[in-house]
Amino acid sequence: MTLTTETILGLTPRAAVEVKDILTKPENTGKNFRVFVEQGGCSGMQYGMVFDEQRDGDFVSEQDGVTVLVDGISAQYLRGTVVDFSDALTAGGFKITNPNAKESCGCGKSFNA
Repeated sequence: MTLTTETILGLTPRAAVEVKDILTKPENTGKNFRVFVEQGGCSGMQYGMVFDEQRDGDFVSEQDGVTVLVDGISAQYLRGTVVDFSDALTAGGFKITNPNAKESCGCGKSFNA
């Protein structure tokens, strides 16, 4: 299996705490935090996050006790991105700040590079 150890995106301490909490659930045993992009959304591409196993060609980094995975195609869009978390009642959840996005939609879940 070919893996590249490189930090493509960063997790804030708050996001790392939330991810670690979710990883304690039995259905996520042995999995890691994967961030990716795919076609779709109102701006052309959308972000996705899933708990997954490492795959051939993944970029892998360890941050605050969380293993972060990014596939090779997503890496070109996500380099320098920061994932944060807010538990606010309105607009709470994971927030992505991507310096590569030329424009983002109002919901923050899709972008155009």
